[in-house]
Amino acid sequence: MLRIAVINQKGGVGKTTTAANLGAALAGRGRRVCLVDLDPQSHLTLHFGLDAAAARPSIYDVLTGSADFASACRPVRDGLLLAPAETDLAGAEVELAATVGREQVLRDALAAWHAPGDLLLIDCPPSLGLLTLNALAAADEVLVPLQPHFLALHGLGKLLETVWLVQRRINPALRVGGIVLCMYETGTRLATEVVADLQAFLDAARGSACPWADARVFHTVIRRNIKLAECPSHGKTIFQYDGASHGATDYAALAAEFLQAHAETLGAGESPETAKHSTAPLVGSQEPPASPDAVSDAAPSPEFPTPGAAPQEDYCPPATPLPDAAAPRLPAGPPPEQPTTPP
Repeated sequence: MLRIAVINQKGGVGKTTTAANLGAALAGRGRRVCLVDLDPQSHLTLHFGLDAAAARPSIYDVLTGSADFASACRPVRDGLLLAPAETDLAGAEVELAATVGREQVLRDALAAWHAPGDLLLIDCPPSLGLLTLNALAAADEVLVPLQPHFLALHGLGKLLETVWLVQRRINPALRVGGIVLCMYETGTRLATEVVADLQAFLDAARGSACPWADARVFHTVIRRNIKLAECPSHGKTIFQYDGASHGATDYAALAAEFLQAHAETLGAGESPETAKHSTAPLVGSQEPPASPDAVSDAAPSPEFPTPGAAPQEDYCPPATPLPDAAAPRLPAGPPPEQPTTPP
């Protein structure tokens, strides 16, 4: 089972939305997916219509040792399991503070779980605390939802340093698999500049030993769409709530690109039995009415420019350079070695 931590310490960038709808899209394409809600806010749990207060046993019970992982999982859709969270999860970091190997509790719980599956997606809290470290220790790779703003790009640098340290000291197999641009506003110069800086940074890391050396920025971007904000209040994924919306179109396209990127692990094709249940939009489906709250609803799913492509003719660079405070601060290399002290 491929384990992926959906992580960004900045809140409101689309982590839970991506975990829920990407997982649903992959399950609709015949993959067996398990979602883990590791956020004390329990938003992923609420997204599927479960009562966080009554979700017992939950991932909190798994981390504190009062339940195994299998007992916490429950089916929420065909081919889709969910290990829910509850508010008590906020106290798990304090309860695990004196536990030996506290960063590896989730990894040990998953190692004892022998249920068949293809993919496990972990929705992490918006912080770099002990819960996030547990997700990084248990994961094979990291998926970063990123809003194309410069402040979000600054936070990515700190996140990558944390991933580097976890790879060196806890989980040598950990790597950054990809970055998904969420709440993308098509046609804005800011989004184009952020994508260019991000792609240049990743290209400069190719061939190095850092965990993001092979990371990709997914060409499918998730446009800002009001339907994605509405569907959690109904306890539904975007495909159940409005399968003709641009949110459903974008996440279906992201699932297809995700399967291509992981073809060796997950396989890229669909079986005849599952093809009819695919969440991919039908050709010629009726377009939803234009919404004043949605950005670029009439446009097809956009792709950002590939490296080396000719600039758009209507693109005009800023007349003055961006101030130093707005320049992306991404790590140029490994973080400095920290001196160790005897216990």
